[in-house]
Amino acid sequence: MALGIFYLNQGVSVMKLAFIGLGVMGFPMAAHLQQAGHQVCVYNRSPEKAAAWAESNGGSHALTPAAAAKDADMVMVCVGNDDDVRSVVYGEEGVLAGMKAGALLVDHTTTSAILAEELAAAAAKLDLRFIDAPVSGGQLGAENGALTIMVGGTEADVAEASPVLAAYGKKVTRLGPVGSGQRCKMVNQIFVIGAVQGIAEGLMIAQKAGLDIPTLIDVLGGGAAQSWQLQNRAQTMSEDKFDFGFAAQWMHKDLGICLDEAEQQGLTLPLTEHVHKVYEQLLADGFGRCDSTVVIKDLVAKAK
Repeated sequence: MALGIFYLNQGVSVMKLAFIGLGVMGFPMAAHLQQAGHQVCVYNRSPEKAAAWAESNGGSHALTPAAAAKDADMVMVCVGNDDDVRSVVYGEEGVLAGMKAGALLVDHTTTSAILAEELAAAAAKLDLRFIDAPVSGGQLGAENGALTIMVGGTEADVAEASPVLAAYGKKVTRLGPVGSGQRCKMVNQIFVIGAVQGIAEGLMIAQKAGLDIPTLIDVLGGGAAQSWQLQNRAQTMSEDKFDFGFAAQWMHKDLGICLDEAEQQGLTLPLTEHVHKVYEQLLADGFGRCDSTVVIKDLVAKAK
């Protein structure tokens, strides 16, 4: 299996593109494509948001996914979950109905690997191509065009898409066949919540002991405990600030996907199971839209 890594400095021809889904990630990602010189048509379930994107970025917008995808060389999808993807891909108004033969469908949504394989099969029946390409880097990474993109698909399809995706991806890497990108994203989310849970527990001791948190972060950031989460979220966690970043409701969804995949592989993931249950309770308590580092609230509540 060959792996391909593609960076921003590679050139790419101007293409006609469609972007489906203009959330906190999709809105800036589509903008980067337009700014790179491509012809971009967008679709969003809220038409006014698509119109606003077109007004601010100079592209066009359509009232259905099929209309947005018409004559596009490549169609990107970035929505919420498996069912959301199906709702914009299938049916008379879905992107598959509008795509021209030979075009490439790129799914940036974090979904199950099973859905990726399903979409690849559906696309192939219509003489279309598909790659799964979930992203990491959050809203800030999308806005700065600095996402990490994990891709599953054929070498040829990934090679074709990568220079285009470099408009918002600092690194685009092929992991293997369709589904490999989604499985890589599962591993990413497990790594992230492991770090976040560890930081949350460590902060409980630090705060109880009266340690100076900025000094603590500076010291630990120079050693083996260093991580993006430590440098960017430990201070805000200690200050009970969660009004930014990747939402708890989406991490809860992603960890559910991880656990489903683990079950299919006959594996047990104790930490992932625990944190998934923590998020479930936090969502029930109304913290679903808070940053995913809100897990520390569970520890604070139990310490009272």
